[in-house]
Amino acid sequence: MDEAALQLVSEIGTQLGQQSRPIKGFIVKSLRQAASALSQLEQPNFPDATKKLEAAKKLEAGIKPLKRSIIHGLLQHKDKDVQLLVAICVSEMFRVLAPEPPFEDEYLRDIFKLILNTFAELADTTSPFFSRRVKIIETVSRCKCCVIMLDIDCNDLVMEMFNIFFSVVREHHQKSLISDILSIMSHILHEEASEQLLDVILRNLLKEDKASVGGTPSASSKLAISLIQTCSENLGPFICGFLTSCILDRDAVVSELKEFYHEIIFRIFQCAPEMLLAVIPNVTQELLTDQVDVRIKAVNLIGKFFSLPEHRIAQKYHDLFIEFLKRFSDKSAEVRVSALQCAKICYMANPSGPESEDVLTALEGRLLDFDDRVRMQAVIVACDLARSNLKIFPPKLIFQAMERLRDKKIPVRKKALQKLMELYCDYCNKCSEGLMGISDNLEKIPCKILMLCYDKDCKEFRSQNMELVLAEDLFPPSLSVSERTRHWIHLFSLFTPHQLKSLNSILSQKRRLQNEMQTYLALKKKEKENCLEEMQNRYRTSFMKMAACFTDPSKAEECFLKLNHMKDNNIFNTLAHLLDELHYTNSQTIRAKFLNMIGNKHQNLEFLRTLSLKCSHNIFSSEHVSCILDHLSSNRNKNFEASSVRFLQTVTSLFPMLLKGSEKQFQNLLEESNTVDDKLIEVLAIAGPHISVKLSEIYPFLERLCLEGTRMQSKFAVSAIAALTDSSKQLVFSNLCKGLVESLHIGRNVPTVLQSLGCLAQYSVSAFETQNGEITQLIHEKIFQMDLSDGQSSFDDTYGCTNSCKLKIYGLKTLVKSFLPHQGTKVQRKINELLDLLSLMLQKGDTCDGVISENSFSESEKACIRLAAAKSVLQLSRRWDLHFSPEIFRFTISMAKDESSSVRRSFLDKTYKLLKEHAIPSRYACAYALATSDSLKDLKEDSFKYMAEFVREYGREARIRQTSEVQQGLIIDFPACIVIFLIHLLAHDRDYPSEDCQDEITYAKFCSPLFFVLQALLNASNVNGDMEVVKEAVLYLLCIFRAIKKAEDAVDADKTPKLHMLSDIGFSFVAAVNRSSISSSHAPGQILLPSSLYRIGPANKNDEANSRCLIIKSCLDEFFVRRVIHIFKSQISMPDSILPKHGRTYQEDRTQSDILKENLLNFPSCKVVDLTIAGTTENQKAAKQDLSIRNRRKLSASGAPESVGLHGCSILHDGASKKSKPCLEKEQLSSSCGSVPIKPCLTELHGPSQNMEANSVSLKESVGVNRRTLAENSKYSNAKYKDSCSSKDTINKGEALIGQRIRLSSPVDRCFYSGTVDGYSSLNNTHKIICDSGDVDVVCLDSESWEMISDGSLVERVVSAEDSDTFVMQQCDMGKHSSFSDPEIPLDTFGEVAAKRQKILAGVEKKKKRQKASTETFMSEVVDVNKDAVLRRSRRQKVKT
Repeated sequence: MDEAALQLVSEIGTQLGQQSRPIKGFIVKSLRQAASALSQLEQPNFPDATKKLEAAKKLEAGIKPLKRSIIHGLLQHKDKDVQLLVAICVSEMFRVLAPEPPFEDEYLRDIFKLILNTFAELADTTSPFFSRRVKIIETVSRCKCCVIMLDIDCNDLVMEMFNIFFSVVREHHQKSLISDILSIMSHILHEEASEQLLDVILRNLLKEDKASVGGTPSASSKLAISLIQTCSENLGPFICGFLTSCILDRDAVVSELKEFYHEIIFRIFQCAPEMLLAVIPNVTQELLTDQVDVRIKAVNLIGKFFSLPEHRIAQKYHDLFIEFLKRFSDKSAEVRVSALQCAKICYMANPSGPESEDVLTALEGRLLDFDDRVRMQAVIVACDLARSNLKIFPPKLIFQAMERLRDKKIPVRKKALQKLMELYCDYCNKCSEGLMGISDNLEKIPCKILMLCYDKDCKEFRSQNMELVLAEDLFPPSLSVSERTRHWIHLFSLFTPHQLKSLNSILSQKRRLQNEMQTYLALKKKEKENCLEEMQNRYRTSFMKMAACFTDPSKAEECFLKLNHMKDNNIFNTLAHLLDELHYTNSQTIRAKFLNMIGNKHQNLEFLRTLSLKCSHNIFSSEHVSCILDHLSSNRNKNFEASSVRFLQTVTSLFPMLLKGSEKQFQNLLEESNTVDDKLIEVLAIAGPHISVKLSEIYPFLERLCLEGTRMQSKFAVSAIAALTDSSKQLVFSNLCKGLVESLHIGRNVPTVLQSLGCLAQYSVSAFETQNGEITQLIHEKIFQMDLSDGQSSFDDTYGCTNSCKLKIYGLKTLVKSFLPHQGTKVQRKINELLDLLSLMLQKGDTCDGVISENSFSESEKACIRLAAAKSVLQLSRRWDLHFSPEIFRFTISMAKDESSSVRRSFLDKTYKLLKEHAIPSRYACAYALATSDSLKDLKEDSFKYMAEFVREYGREARIRQTSEVQQGLIIDFPACIVIFLIHLLAHDRDYPSEDCQDEITYAKFCSPLFFVLQALLNASNVNGDMEVVKEAVLYLLCIFRAIKKAEDAVDADKTPKLHMLSDIGFSFVAAVNRSSISSSHAPGQILLPSSLYRIGPANKNDEANSRCLIIKSCLDEFFVRRVIHIFKSQISMPDSILPKHGRTYQEDRTQSDILKENLLNFPSCKVVDLTIAGTTENQKAAKQDLSIRNRRKLSASGAPESVGLHGCSILHDGASKKSKPCLEKEQLSSSCGSVPIKPCLTELHGPSQNMEANSVSLKESVGVNRRTLAENSKYSNAKYKDSCSSKDTINKGEALIGQRIRLSSPVDRCFYSGTVDGYSSLNNTHKIICDSGDVDVVCLDSESWEMISDGSLVERVVSAEDSDTFVMQQCDMGKHSSFSDPEIPLDTFGEVAAKRQKILAGVEKKKKRQKASTETFMSEVVDVNKDAVLRRSRRQKVKT
């Protein structure tokens, strides 16, 4: 013991005690001396207990004066410096006098408060007293004096101390300080742990460092972790009890920490997992709870467990892992999303573990989840997991992730595109680094991405935007061109036709913009030389074309206008340079400079960035082409040679200039290759005008192909010669033609020579015509007229065609091509001889008329020849259609009904292809109609699909032309015009039913082509639901039928009745199908009938034809035609493939017949409609005269009336007057086109003058009845009904009729339907009738005509006032969208029905005069809506069962 130090402490204590009010300086100086002296004192350390006790008493006595001074004055001092020095002295006293406290219990509380105040300043590490405070805490920790607070019941100070320690601890504190703090807290917990202290510890456990990224634990959290680890035995029971209570009965837990117990579990599991052995199994219960938020937190907790692979949670707690896997199919989408997020953590923790397979299986199922959020998360997880380990990740899962590119939800497709692009870029980088080889599975990603171009729902997936995806996002920016080319070559080996078409669409659009941009820039340079107004118009046109290549055309057009006003010529010069630069690397450099020139603050920066991207050769460049040629020349991989050639062909077909610079390499490839690829020759033919290749160098090679190569090679070789030959070197073709003729004489390689001659004729008409006589003679004599059978004929796998048959077809193709030169060159030769040959081949399947050879062709060979002839007619129709006779047209279209199914299929596909390209006249679409009755399902379905597409596309383009050109009224371009040709075809069909045929099924089958065409024309789904277009089609069809009724057959006058009969049937079908009111606003001004098929005959001939037609109709009454249409309706089977599809909408599960009935053929009952003109009563004539006057007045102001004309086939649009004359009711010759136009009144558009009643409802004609007449009719109707039913009170009682059998009159069908009264509603006075046909009607019997039935006899009949057979249709103003129709006209009748109806008509004639309106007002009502007459549906309601 240091006696001097103890003596100094005692003196200082005495001096401080003697001072009543010592100054601060004295106190501070004294306490510093005391603290220094106390630090020199040590506890007595004598082995003898007596001496040790004496020394302790002496030490205590020496310190006592200072202790008394602290208690009675210094302890309450307010100065911080004094307090710090007092705390130092106190801590030293605790150290020296330990284990006994230096102060009595009554003073200890204040002493510890003083010490805690000192601890609270530990956060300030910059303070000059920081080291002294550290010394205090070190001393307190060593002597364990804080435990005394528990003995004196200062638990609140213990809590305060814990909070102080957690609040002041810092990351930069020295480890010794943190260790002392931890020691003090541990001493407390070892002595007495409590829930209050646990609460403080857990709160700080959850704290995170706010300044850190990623949720790094704070210093207080680390202190809590260390404390839990150190005192796990003491805290364990409290922690387990708290967490178990939160899991099992959270509501009973008072602490606010119950909301964060999942995070607490994870934090504790990280630091002391053994503490939670009894807690973690209880998490399984949380996965089964009904509370979604709890299940989500539990799933997330398990996911965090998986992030700690060293703990092997899945193996240790297998039941918990199994229940976790079940959460992938949880009923809550949020839970499933959370499970997917955890799946990523679980898999990446141990990719090769057994649990990973279970996780991937669960992930696979979620890719098809019904919730789009889950599918999106599944795609994200699948792609991220694949990127983490491409080599071992299952390809099947990647493929299923690709399928989400076809997801029905746009956000899912967008996210799938983004993640798959990231995955593909990672894959490309690994391939370039040599870490992976090219994989078919991963190369399918771009293939699937290209299919997004077919997605019409989202503008981001249109080809305008997909171009940017291919240019910027498909490959990593740093990937070399050679590596890109290697991937593209592999892609072309995988591309399907649809994917290749999508790529071509993107490239075509890019090429169009570049061409148009070059045109604009050239125009910009000549701006000062041209008229300003003209330049502005040309600019606008150019901008409109280029804007179509952008996602938002309207915005792009505005940006182009702003670009045009820029004064900086450097911008335009750089764009021109960018368009001309074919090298990828240089192009990227120029574009970077361009964007730097623009600057980041330019208002059109995004537009100019996109424009420069589209102007660059960034998808494919000359470097790509060079790499392809290198690949082909090196023969590195024979398996990808075909795909390399296909790649080269695709690029050069749209960007032929990219071959520039590689000409020599390409030429060597052609000449040095052992086997010449046909497509390489095609590449040369396409790129010829754009590259520098001398014809003299390559001509011998090409000439050899023309003479000795295959037919395909010879075709491209001739094209290549033409591409490399300018107009001054046509002698090349003359010499080539002579060589070919010589080979044909010798008979060497005849198929190839014929192909070469045909192609040569298309490129050089003059060279061919010099040898034409000799060539034609050789083909006829050596091929057509000779027996070429050699006994070794090889058969074509598809059609069974022998070599001799093939030669004849090849000869025909040569002759056909000679009449189809390129570039519109005129042919001086006559085509009649070729047409005669085609007619013969179409009829007999041979080239020789009347010659029967021992080796005559088989039926399959004849079918091949017929098919070749039909296809030749299609090809020739591009230029020579006006020269075709009706027989050739009929024979050609009849190929759609050929006996050979393969012939039918080939002909139909060829017709479809040519019509889609608008390469042939639209009348050849009649082939679709004939094919709709094909016995083969696929052919039938395709014909429906082709017809629907034809109606949609041709109708849309015809409407565009009609609005943009001055050709109002002409329907020759509309799809409806094919009905003109189809009716003529059917009238001349050998299967036309005989005149005495009464079989409805036969008629329904025969007329089905006509029905199908009419159905397609009137189907709203074929015109995107536009009912105005359907109404327009109805009007056109009615005009066509009317026109045909006024004409006779120009080929065979005996077929005229059949034409008229088919027109009547067609009219009835349209009347049955149409349920929309029609307007004259779009009435055609002229209908042109082809003069080769129709003609206007003398009046007596028309009368004779009409009488013959009536003879036929006497057998085919209205009920017969109705049954024919009904049979067609019941037997029709529409394929699923023609259902309307809008973007990516999905069809519901409905039967084909349901869809058909819903969309179109929900027929009302109909009757045959006679379109002939017959006599009328005097009243009717008067009404017509009055109507005609009104028509003339209105037509003069509102528009041109309809006229019907027979046009010559050679002048399709001639004779179509721009302004038609007023309506006339007589025929008049028109010399303008050599035809006879027929101009009936507009009233005739809606039906014949004899029988139009059936169409008054189905066509929803407006009934022009004024309010006064309507009121009179209503009164008259009610009065008559009351009179007729006054004695039938029982019937008028609604409920009395329930269960009774009645016959209900149908005003539309003109007949009665039997049924049973099944119910009655007193609210609206209606009865429910179950018809014998199965239909259910809800009608008001008070306003219907009906009869009761008892034992098969009529008991009584109730007739309403509307029991009349006439109707009124008021002429409406053509300027309004209201219907117009005939005045009062009695219906045409047949047989006995006619006689009965004539009596009825005669009986009500006077009544009609008095009423001046139709008494059949029950059929429709007229209401005044905005002063327009609008037709309302009948009061009868149809109920679907």
